[in-house]
Amino acid sequence: MANVLVFAETRNGELRKIALEAVTAARQLADASGGGEVHAIIAGAVGIGDKSSQLAAHGADVVLVAEGAEFTGYARESLGATIADRARSDGYRAVILGFSAQGRDLGPRIAARLDAPIASDITALAVDGGNVVVTHPGYANKVIMTLVLTGTPVVLSVRPGAFTAAGSQKAGRAESLPAVAATTATVTVTEVKEGAKGRPDLGDAPVIISGGRGLKAAENFKLVEDLADAFGNAAVGATRAVTDDGWRPHSDQIGQTGRLVSPQLYVAVGISGAIQHLAGMRTSRTIVAINKDKEAPIFKVADYGIVGDVLEVVPALTAAVREARKSGH
Repeated sequence: MANVLVFAETRNGELRKIALEAVTAARQLADASGGGEVHAIIAGAVGIGDKSSQLAAHGADVVLVAEGAEFTGYARESLGATIADRARSDGYRAVILGFSAQGRDLGPRIAARLDAPIASDITALAVDGGNVVVTHPGYANKVIMTLVLTGTPVVLSVRPGAFTAAGSQKAGRAESLPAVAATTATVTVTEVKEGAKGRPDLGDAPVIISGGRGLKAAENFKLVEDLADAFGNAAVGATRAVTDDGWRPHSDQIGQTGRLVSPQLYVAVGISGAIQHLAGMRTSRTIVAINKDKEAPIFKVADYGIVGDVLEVVPALTAAVREARKSGH
């Protein structure tokens, strides 16, 4: 049996969706390794340990609580040292994080401290002959690579939405985890700026409505916002061309150089489907494309396509969604 350590990311004192997905992935790996335990680290201000039951409900056998003033913000140096120290001292088979902004920062730090192999942005995992085998999209999602990681431990970061958070009720005992002071704190996080209030984060949203240059003008992005409001649980995204033109903030950009998302439903409004954009959203469960060009590359990855003028189609779709919700569908 081999235990798995997972970092459960939080924001504003609440567990993020990617935290529960990472615990689900860790549970899968622990079970495939012979029934080991999943130990989840949660860090934050005093009181963050109250979230332990949520982690247990998704498969954590032990919740390691690191709480205190030093973890109120994103203490990247101390957090990386604390996770690596725990991984080293207890001989875990793997360390799993989410492939979020924090996970991209912490994963390489932890791997360097442990002198361990790392695989980022994975979409599936298994165990073969004692080795961890993962699936990783490469070359802007043009190929799907299978990587075999040898040695112990290995560091893995999972793509948001690739592992559906699943219930796996455990007793989930909680233990205190003392912080490890960073020997060289070269960077201090002084502020974390969040996106638009009132909408889910792109990494957490089950539905994403994204707009591209096919909207023709910045003021027409209100059509995308109205459709997102009609769903009630949708985030708003954009292409790089749109953010470069200043129509939307860069935090809304989805693509190879932006956010990687895998929602249940992705609606592409006036997006042609450049490979850089597809790299950020093609693993979405269901993709709906709206574009007046029937030859647009986006239709090659879409599950459903609507050929038409977005300025006419989107308002009609918004009205239909509102009516469906009003009817209880």
